[in-house]
Amino acid sequence: MKRMSIYEPAMCCDTGVCGVNVDPELVRISTVINNLKKNGITIERYNLSSKPMAFVNNNKVKEALDKNGTDSLPLILVDEDIVIEGRYPKNEEIMELLQISKDYLESSKQNGCCSSGDDSCCSEDEEPDQGCCGNNSSCC
Repeated sequence: MKRMSIYEPAMCCDTGVCGVNVDPELVRISTVINNLKKNGITIERYNLSSKPMAFVNNNKVKEALDKNGTDSLPLILVDEDIVIEGRYPKNEEIMELLQISKDYLESSKQNGCCSSGDDSCCSEDEEPDQGCCGNNSSCC
């Protein structure tokens, strides 16, 4: 399976989804990344302010920054090759780049473990409204 790495500009926190004026694009990409990870996709995210050595230690990223400065961020790499520069990938591009179906971009079925449906991991005597199956973090 392919691996994606995202090298992002300096932000207030690792995701950039903080503060008063949150960029909707950061909300979208953060949601997609979380769903990809929950569905078993390897994706790494590097923020220039919190993980600067990741930028220095990757020659391709370092070259892009030397050439175009922080305008090249975010840099999107798939299997160590730069595939997008200066913007986040659209959902369709992520599917194409990682060779995955749209299902991977959506919430994992495990997210519904505390529902009362057949895919629930809660035992019959546990109520779904007690947090994750009575705060059993192993099921979600």
